[in-house]
Amino acid sequence: MHVGLNLVFLVPGETGGMEVYARELVPRLAALPGLRVTAFVNREAAAEDFGAERVVVPVRATNRLEWVRGEQLLLPGRAERAGVDLVHSLASTAPVRGRFRRVTTIHDLLYKLMPDAHFGVRALGMRVLVPAAARRSHRIVVDAASTKADLVSHLGVEESRVDVVPLAANSRAPAVPTPEGELRERLGLGARPVLLCVGAKRPHKNAARVVDAVAAMPAERRPALVVTGYASPYDDELRRRAGAGDALVLPEWLDAADLEGLYALATAVVVPSLYEGFGLPVLDAMRRGVPVACSDRSSLPEVAGDAAL
Repeated sequence: MHVGLNLVFLVPGETGGMEVYARELVPRLAALPGLRVTAFVNREAAAEDFGAERVVVPVRATNRLEWVRGEQLLLPGRAERAGVDLVHSLASTAPVRGRFRRVTTIHDLLYKLMPDAHFGVRALGMRVLVPAAARRSHRIVVDAASTKADLVSHLGVEESRVDVVPLAANSRAPAVPTPEGELRERLGLGARPVLLCVGAKRPHKNAARVVDAVAAMPAERRPALVVTGYASPYDDELRRRAGAGDALVLPEWLDAADLEGLYALATAVVVPSLYEGFGLPVLDAMRRGVPVACSDRSSLPEVAGDAAL
């Protein structure tokens, strides 16, 4: 079987958990006997080695309109010329036409259940494209049973078309951590205990509640709260809620060694999300033996079980 993988969405370093999912999945699929895999990528990812054959769809996906044009108008023809039997789209949207079978991984219904998470062209696109992908796909893959229930309840998808395939912690050896002393000095952590929130800084991630909790503690007992993720308009809101002092740390950029160092020195990882399609930081922390405190919303009870607070 010849499988095409729709990676038109993937802008390296800017696509969060969906990028992690794709990078872990593609080489494993390509290694399966009897399966030929072709990755359809955008111009930003044209030089990347995904561990499979590669076809470039000539769009730049940082422009959302170009991403949609590439996925809906250009990918189907290229997939047909490549002779694929099936196109698996890995990021909740999918081409709605083409003479091939369609499988789509729908990671969540964030656009519908947490509408403040998306805005502008992206919000409009998700409201149109995710339901269209759900209708036109022959099979749908979700990361958690909670998302399957959301698809059935909110989009009217038949349960029989949805397969729950949970994600897994990365099995590769982690990066060598940045030494604790170097990391504490560079980030201004001092000798305080450290709480770590990992993920994009967006309202539904709910880091503001952790900021509020830390700000309410007596100054002498406050831990350092490190909230990772690319810069966003939400940063100013977090700083405002934190008030004066240095209890809140918002690193502009962390490489794999720095993040590994933070996991190593953290007292706990906090995942307070109001909605998650899965919640990989919970598994990432548990794999490293770091205590986890997380919310009980959406998929998180499935991921954490009784092992988190």
